[in-house]
Amino acid sequence: ELWIRAVSRLRGDIGEEQADLWLKPVEALRLENQILQIKVPNKFFSNWIKEHYQKKLSSIFKTLAGLEIDLDYEVSKDLRTVLPAADPISEPGPQSDFPLSELNPRYTFSSFVIGDSNRFAHATAESISKNPGTQYNPYFIYGDVGLGKTHLLHAIGNAMRQERPRARVLYTTSEHFVNEFINSIRQNKPDEFRGKYRNLDCLLIDDIQFLIARDRSEQEFFHTFNSLFNAHKQVVMSSDRSPKEMSPSEQRLISRFEWGVVADIKAPDLETRIAILRKKAAIEGFYVPDDVLLFVATAVKTNIRALEGSLIRLKAFSSMTGSALTVDDAKEILKDSISSDASPVRVETIQRVVAFKYSVDVKDLKGNQRTSSVTLPRQLAMYLSCIMTDLSLKEIGRCFGGRDHTTVLHSRQKIKKLVEGDPFFLEVVNKLQSDIQAVEN
Repeated sequence: ELWIRAVSRLRGDIGEEQADLWLKPVEALRLENQILQIKVPNKFFSNWIKEHYQKKLSSIFKTLAGLEIDLDYEVSKDLRTVLPAADPISEPGPQSDFPLSELNPRYTFSSFVIGDSNRFAHATAESISKNPGTQYNPYFIYGDVGLGKTHLLHAIGNAMRQERPRARVLYTTSEHFVNEFINSIRQNKPDEFRGKYRNLDCLLIDDIQFLIARDRSEQEFFHTFNSLFNAHKQVVMSSDRSPKEMSPSEQRLISRFEWGVVADIKAPDLETRIAILRKKAAIEGFYVPDDVLLFVATAVKTNIRALEGSLIRLKAFSSMTGSALTVDDAKEILKDSISSDASPVRVETIQRVVAFKYSVDVKDLKGNQRTSSVTLPRQLAMYLSCIMTDLSLKEIGRCFGGRDHTTVLHSRQKIKKLVEGDPFFLEVVNKLQSDIQAVEN
């Protein structure tokens, strides 16, 4: 009775939700010699109550009973009591005291660049952040390294914490999960580990593939997953491969991964790569001319991290020299990193694609005809040859009927001005580059 009355008083101080979460699962056993013995679900609960509520409870005991009452904690041996009774995801309110791994504040939905390669994955992630633990649970994202999976995991966590400050959201990697589990076994604190992971509103776990085939850790995650899923809590996982490509010891994990939504992220197309570079440059307060953006986006195709790395190198060069970047600068700065990344593009391919687009013959691009219907396509083809190949101006001039390098330079400068001043023309150039790459590949 003393415990019930004390909790009732404390409830008014800490709020209904916190009281239900941390005190409702606690059972008072006996009061002897001014020691109140209580039964808690696990060690994590006892540590939490000691740290956050014991002083307040001692004061309440003194008021109610007129005595100094100490608490003695008995940890339940029944693992079914590890989780509090299932409750809905925490509603907006004061910031949670729940200890969680750092969510990167830079990784938000607003800083994520959407393209055809990631549109579905992004839309699903955003929906989950608004309605966690419902129809898209669990959520499994897979794709190659550096395509934005980690960004989406952090974005979900950041959005949930913004909308529901009390929500218990944890981002971790599978490697960290395994290390924590191993340490909990060594220190004889498995209940504390389980209490941490099985009392979450949302678990965001990166690189889940590293957990596969580690028998005990994999089994522990299987039970953690079940506890969260059965309590209608959100689980989000990322991997470099699809569930069907995995071979876990715990075969039931595969079916669990596929219970909800599985989404893949592919390498971004040219337009998305340009948008990514432009947004990253804007965030860094770094101006990059459009023709340089086009060159980098064309040359670096593998992943977003490679794009960001290229941008960092360009920014460092610009800061040191204090001069505006040019395509020639970018070629020189990035030559080591893009030599094996970019597929070679032939001038002949550029000429064929441009000629087809503008309904002219390739021989017209190489000839001396000066009508506007031929001059613009010829200048475009020269510009794209400057951007998409490693040839010198002189070598490009030879491919266009033996023209002088100054003619090629003039064409490049003219098209560059059009690209930077006309968004519609920039789209035309982007589309031509995509078509050229498609033909080469």
